[in-house]
Order: sequence, then structure tokens, then C-alpha cells
Amino acid sequence: MKFGNNVKFRKLVKFSMKALPFILVAVIVLTVIFFPHPKADEPTQKRVVRIWNVDTFEGGKGSRTSFLRRVALKAEKVNEGVYYFISSYSLEGANAAFEAGESPDLLSFGIGLSAFAEKSLPLPYLFAGGNTDAGCLAYPWCGGGYYLFSLTENFEEKGTTVISKGGNNLPEVAASMAGITGEFAESNAAYVGFLSGKYRYLLGTQRDECRFATRGVNVYKKPLEKYCDLYQYVSVLSAKKRADCNAFLDVLFSAETQQELSDIGMYSAKRVDGMKTVSVFSEEDALKTITQIALGGAEIKNLDKFLKTI
Repeated sequence: MKFGNNVKFRKLVKFSMKALPFILVAVIVLTVIFFPHPKADEPTQKRVVRIWNVDTFEGGKGSRTSFLRRVALKAEKVNEGVYYFISSYSLEGANAAFEAGESPDLLSFGIGLSAFAEKSLPLPYLFAGGNTDAGCLAYPWCGGGYYLFSLTENFEEKGTTVISKGGNNLPEVAASMAGITGEFAESNAAYVGFLSGKYRYLLGTQRDECRFATRGVNVYKKPLEKYCDLYQYVSVLSAKKRADCNAFLDVLFSAETQQELSDIGMYSAKRVDGMKTVSVFSEEDALKTITQIALGGAEIKNLDKFLKTI
């Protein structure tokens, strides 16, 4: 081999050694791009279940939406791969969203959302207020109650009764079926008027019971057991996500969770006093008719045809 050619060879070898790292990096990059290898610990994308909470009557204390968020955290631990997204809607907001074509996978609600019945799926439960010809489309996960409050033990003493109104519930029916007449007032005004001595009795709910407890006021109460519509129901609206919705309901209806309802001043539906109720899917015109009949001092038999036996 000639000397000149040997010099050229050495230069070629030297250049190749310098270029080798760059060539290796290029090979690695191209390998990653065109032949990606999945990581064993790469997290899977979570399924999202949308839950709307719509409060159509006064609760006890705290927030029902916050309570459901606590339930969601527990449900996510036992149902891996799912995220329960809880949103709070007003009655008007939920109905407007539904008219615009939106709906959740699971709905927590009270009276006033009759349109959602058309998308609700049958549940493996039975409850008068949620039963329809298509099956049980809604079941209560918590409830309240109507009470007659007095500052003394004597419920026989004559005096004016104030009837509290605080939502889409029908205290007119509770009063009529208990044979009670009185003045109607907004919830807080009724509570204040009762404590100030303006009224002898207060026909109120679990909301007032919590107010008294917070203020440290000693009151006496008489449960009104003939009628109750203070139920927060739940309905499943998504067939595709039904399994994940059912997993949430299993936690919501568990004995442990139901015992925690006292944290928000509510009760398990099984503990609610009430012999009759109204369908949670009652339309607005029907609710107005029921209210008018109750305000007219209707006999129970006239109200019965609009009510359901629990």
C-alpha cells in the first residue's frame, strides 16, 4: 500500500470515529420515533362519569354537592380507572342545559326536573316517588321531614302557625294533610318570626331543626307523618356508563355512607316519616294543581288521587 493512500485511510478512520457518536444518537432517536415501546408504569386514561347535583329544596346543613364529592373519592378507590366529576346546578340551569341537549351520566335531584324522566334508566329499587310505568327511574339517597315546632311542650295551646316555604317542595300539602292552617312565609322569615314570638308554632323542616341546634335553642317538635316530599333522588341517564354509575350508587347506598348523612343534617330515606308522597317527575302544572287543592282545605281523598303511598 502506498504512503499517500495510507494517509487518506487514517483520515477516513479518524473522521468516522468523530462521527460515530452522532450516528448512534440519530439511530436511537429514529428507533424511539418509529418503534416506540410502551412503559409498564404508564397510567391508563381514566373514564369520566359526570354527576349533576340539583338542590330543589332546603337541606339540613352543609352541602349535598360536597357530600357527593366525598362519596366520589370513596367510589374511585374501589372502582379503579374512573373519575366522578360532580357539578352543582340550579333548577333553572339544569333544565336549560337539558333543553340545549346536555345531560349528565347520573343525576341527583328533587321535584322540578320532570323532563329528565325521558332519559332515566330503570333502577333495581322500588320507591313510590320514583316509580313509573317504565319501572323505578329514581330512588332517594337522602331525605328530610316536616315538623311542627313549639317552644313549649304544650301543642294544644291556641296560637298562629307560620308555614315555612323554602324550595320546590309542597309544605301546603303537608299542612293540609295534618289539618294545620296558618300563614305562609319565606323559610328564614318564618324561622325568625317563630323565635321572636310572632308565631306560636312553626311548620318547618330539617333545615329549621339544624338552625335551632346551631343557635342552641331548645324546641319541641312533632313529626308530620302523613306526607313528605323532601327526598333527594338519584337517576342513571347513561347506558354506556351504567356499570360505573352503579359502582357509585353501591357506595352511596352503603350502610357506612348512609350513617354519615347526619353530617349534612339529612336522613336515610328509610328513616323519613311520610305515608304519602308525590312523584318526583310531576310536571309543573300537576304540582300547581296539587298545591291549589291543598290550599283550598281539601279533604284527604281529593289529594290522594295525586299522591303515592310509600
